[in-house]
Amino acid sequence: MAKKKSWREKVNDVEEKIHTITPEWEERLGKGKILIPNALDIERIINKTKKGELLTNNTIRETLAKEKGVQVTAAIPTGVYLKYVALAAEEERETKKVIVPYWRVLKPDGSINVKFPGGAEFQSKLLEIEGHRIEQGIGKKPPKVMNYQFQLKRDIDK
Repeated sequence: MAKKKSWREKVNDVEEKIHTITPEWEERLGKGKILIPNALDIERIINKTKKGELLTNNTIRETLAKEKGVQVTAAIPTGVYLKYVALAAEEERETKKVIVPYWRVLKPDGSINVKFPGGAEFQSKLLEIEGHRIEQGIGKKPPKVMNYQFQLKRDIDK
């Protein structure tokens, strides 16, 4: 039986693809090309953040679209590969001094990604360590970073 791949191997194996947006999707996405990103590019962008800085899924998607010269970056694969990056980072926590700071990536509304390793409680703790204040979620709504808009890293190239 084949050995199960590590999350790092899965991150490394994801290949970028660019497709033409089909006519039935043009109304929603526009005319042009759509990027299915590779996980290493997502990881590279996250690694450009410093303590106290935040990103959103949308910031990552917009940055990749701009870099690759396409109309849009696909949302669902970006979210899936973002989770791969988070899982690989946690897998490496025991053996590396510095891991990819995936907890700095929020949903577009500033809420914590509960699908990341450790769930909302762990993400909240990591963000609080970096100086962020967390507003607890109500009901099924996840916690949010208070005033997250002011900590968003907008210029990824710097």
